[in-house]
Amino acid sequence: MRILAIGDIIGSPGRNYLKENLKKIKDNYNIDFIIANGENSSGGLGMNPIAANDLFDVGINVITLGNHTWRKKDILKVIDDPRIVRPINYLDGTPGSGYRIFDFNNKKILVINALGRIYMDPVSNPYLAMKNVLNELSEKVDIIIVDFHAEATSEKKAMGFYLDGKVNLVFGTHTHVQTADDTILPRGTAYITDVGMVGPKDSIIGADKSIVLNNFLTEMPDKLLVAGGDCIFNGIIIDINEDTNKTIDITRINI
Repeated sequence: MRILAIGDIIGSPGRNYLKENLKKIKDNYNIDFIIANGENSSGGLGMNPIAANDLFDVGINVITLGNHTWRKKDILKVIDDPRIVRPINYLDGTPGSGYRIFDFNNKKILVINALGRIYMDPVSNPYLAMKNVLNELSEKVDIIIVDFHAEATSEKKAMGFYLDGKVNLVFGTHTHVQTADDTILPRGTAYITDVGMVGPKDSIIGADKSIVLNNFLTEMPDKLLVAGGDCIFNGIIIDINEDTNKTIDITRINI
């Protein structure tokens, strides 16, 4: 089985790129199952129902989220969709779910989303949340994929080693810049610190660079806008042996 994990999708430019290119990418790489981070898919901050439906319409199987989950209040209309996974380490009773199980090609695929805590808004401990859900479900599923949405490289690396041998893939999101450390960890878990983004190439992590530069130069706050122009596509593919359910390869994509 081949699973594609796509980096943060930035606004309508990122969504339009996927509309035009994702089917071709899926066919060229023989992809079976697609996970994408959609927390920036509506105007660069948050996700609304229109953006969610756009992503499902182009063939994405699962949407994960992050620290901008609640930026668009009408996400509450779709947060309980069984294909959407919000961070698991929000308070008990928060709408939506931090994990979902998908029946696909006679396999049960568990997708978990978690938020880091370094340089991020306060949330509960992602390691304990991960431990609890794995204790409950790891023996009931075949494949486990984790999107760890975090700022600090050290925190992402620590999560990778913590989950090594327990899950098939830990892929980092949030910083929008693809890292070159894709690897299979010693106990068999595929890992990358940040998968990158699908968004405007001529930008500062997807935002209009003139606005970002002006913020730094003047120290005057201004509303960030999604940049225009051609887009880049970042993702990673993992290959899973369907007899053993073990990850056997990880491949980085940068188009």
